[in-house]
Amino acid sequence: MKTTNNNIVVIGSTNVDMIVKGDRLPKSGETIIGGRFFKAAGGKGANQAVAAARAGGRVTFLSRVGNDVFGQEAIQGYRNDKINVSYIKVDQAESTGIALILVDSKGENCISVASGANMKLDQSDIKDAIDELDNADVVLMQLETPIKTIEYIIKLLKNKQVKTILNPAPALKISDDLLRHLTIITPNETEVELLTGVPVNDKKDALKASKILLDKGVKNVIITMGKKGAFLHTKLNYKFIPTFEVSALDTTAAGDTFNGALAVAVAEGKALEDAIQYANAAAAISVTKMGAQPSIPLKNEIDDFLSHIG
Repeated sequence: MKTTNNNIVVIGSTNVDMIVKGDRLPKSGETIIGGRFFKAAGGKGANQAVAAARAGGRVTFLSRVGNDVFGQEAIQGYRNDKINVSYIKVDQAESTGIALILVDSKGENCISVASGANMKLDQSDIKDAIDELDNADVVLMQLETPIKTIEYIIKLLKNKQVKTILNPAPALKISDDLLRHLTIITPNETEVELLTGVPVNDKKDALKASKILLDKGVKNVIITMGKKGAFLHTKLNYKFIPTFEVSALDTTAAGDTFNGALAVAVAEGKALEDAIQYANAAAAISVTKMGAQPSIPLKNEIDDFLSHIG
């Protein structure tokens, strides 16, 4: 049996988040004056890598950035979080990814992304890191990089003792061949509806949708349902796991924080119910702060939060 060393490889996007926080989100064609501006490091892959590192994982991040100040700042930020950046490539033709984010007074947001170098992450980048992938306990992926690259990774790992987690965000159609090789998939309500055709509004809907994914071969399904919690469905059973009530300022990084912390808990060998509880706590802390990566908690914060819950 493979020895667990809490080695996590995250493969995904690097973005710089340009954030405007106002009272409400504008309607189409409307300009709202009076918001506050923030700049923060982001990108779903980057956020999840940082979340995993801060939760105690030994993280290697595979990504692409542009040959610009945003890329340089991003890589230095990863180093500050003790993330292995040896396999981050600097693209000479494309800019670092940029995300424009509007956040309202309730913490809800809308986001527009210019992917830049993220869409150049390809098979050659993965081949260069094959030893890291072979030695990983968990490989965590999202869909802000080319789907062909994700499919290639899944093929490489399908016969290895490596647990794979796919956060299928942003929502895209995924082939059944990819799905059947996943250890865990973590869609939200919007993403699981695209994957299954089932609108998810409650636990009954979540059960129906998750069963479809299990029938396609995914070993474990975790549907994240925002402030309601998460629905876990394995081949043996299913259970709804509520999240924690907090006062939300910014939900931008909640899903990414959940996935990064989940990867650590899975790598540590926690049961999935306990892993989700840990990830829920990390996500709950994150929504109480502004910005993507600035809001992601450290391991001691998560442990302290859980200790006060009970």
